[in-house]
Amino acid sequence: MRIAVADDDPMILMALETILGASGEVEICGSGNSGARAVELYRELRPDVLLMDIRMEGMSGLEALETILGEFPHARILLLTTFLDDEYIIRAIRGGARGYLLKQDYASILPALRAVESGQTVFGSEIMGRIPDLFGQTAGRGEGKSPELSDRENELVSLVAEGLSNREIAGRMCLGEGTVRNYLSSVLDKLGLRDRTQLAVWYYRGFRGGELR
Repeated sequence: MRIAVADDDPMILMALETILGASGEVEICGSGNSGARAVELYRELRPDVLLMDIRMEGMSGLEALETILGEFPHARILLLTTFLDDEYIIRAIRGGARGYLLKQDYASILPALRAVESGQTVFGSEIMGRIPDLFGQTAGRGEGKSPELSDRENELVSLVAEGLSNREIAGRMCLGEGTVRNYLSSVLDKLGLRDRTQLAVWYYRGFRGGELR
């Protein structure tokens, strides 16, 4: 797995290169200390995953995210930050990040890179639990329904986005758990998504064209 890393703290950059390089799974193909350099690295190297800090001088990681995805819609970018900031989370999800991790949780970085490289999204349970409140005023619930889905499927999606389990959704919709699983599988297939986390992220982006980029 080819990884590019961008962080303006040289100690963190060194630690990431050491930890990831020692895994035997990761090739650090490039590194930089700014959002502008992250954009250059992606253009030059096209890594499997770009691991990038958010707060950097000059161009931030969020601005770099938007720039890169504007040019390369299928880029896989994993954001790494010290801050569990509501505005950052909203911009990361809307901007198309494949994941959002806290720097303090070093043990989760390699598994997250594996997941993102395989096409999954990685937003921790703490972040996913906050998403309905964060987006409640600006997207999602009550704003509209996806024309690709039936009314029942749209209802299911909204409940998944609220963080409900299959059992809880079954109770709300007066269905069996097996039926809920079938509905969920059908919805994921229709939208080209892999899992319920991607589905929730897709929902709170405001139905951006179906496929999660």
